Amino acid sequence: MQLRQWLRLGAVAVVVLSATAQAQDDATEKAIEKYRQMLREDPWSNPGLLDADRGEDLWNAARGPKKTSLAQCDLGKGPGVVDGAFAELPRYFADAGKVMDLETRLLWCMDKLQGFNRAELVRMPHPGGGQPVKELGAIATYVANKSSGMKFAPKLDHPQEKEMVALGEALFMRRSGPFDFACATCHAESGRRIRLQGLPFLSNPEAARKVVGEWPAYRVSTTHVMTMQHRLYDCYWQMRMPELELGSDASVALVAYLVSTAAGGEISAPGLKR
Repeated sequence: MQLRQWLRLGAVAVVVLSATAQAQDDATEKAIEKYRQMLREDPWSNPGLLDADRGEDLWNAARGPKKTSLAQCDLGKGPGVVDGAFAELPRYFADAGKVMDLETRLLWCMDKLQGFNRAELVRMPHPGGGQPVKELGAIATYVANKSSGMKFAPKLDHPQEKEMVALGEALFMRRSGPFDFACATCHAESGRRIRLQGLPFLSNPEAARKVVGEWPAYRVSTTHVMTMQHRLYDCYWQMRMPELELGSDASVALVAYLVSTAAGGEISAPGLKR
């Protein structure tokens, strides 16, 4: 009889502690969201805009072995056109014969037009904590910012585009690696969290529309801009998967899947993240 009473008391204690922890998590999330909202209300407080400005200078500067600018880089709307280009990516580019997202296309232009060595650009393309986003990421932030306020509107109707979206969905759902994780392990259900951070339900269009357009984003915790390719790289690292190379078919496929799911969502880049 006494054992049953202790078990009942233990069960009640677990419920109370769980409820208390959930309440604390909810309070923390509300405080974080209030902080984000304060930053959004004053757009000039977003440090990511400094990188967008740096990216604009890099876009226009004559650089690389060929000493030329990116004025002839066609992001899908004609050479040099950046307004609205990000909103329609990824897309198939006939000159490259493949589907590219923003960073992959910029990488291609820096290689073909400016003469930069692609292998060097992808060797260590992402910044460490506290380090500024690298030049490719700064240019991507500039281009993405030129679509802010617009809706994601990728066509994704070319056969290769459809294949990329299908591959991206398969990769998103596929469990693998030493932890038997998939992107879906964290992002295919509402209400999931990691530590104090709520995890977006990225395979749900309504939820995806709210967050995918915020990348590239300035991350307060690492004090730098993180692009979508960097975000995917970091997720693969956390899952202890093989390194995800910038511009690889796998990385572009995942971006294509996420953007197709978020189609119609508003772009607000650079966003602000914890």
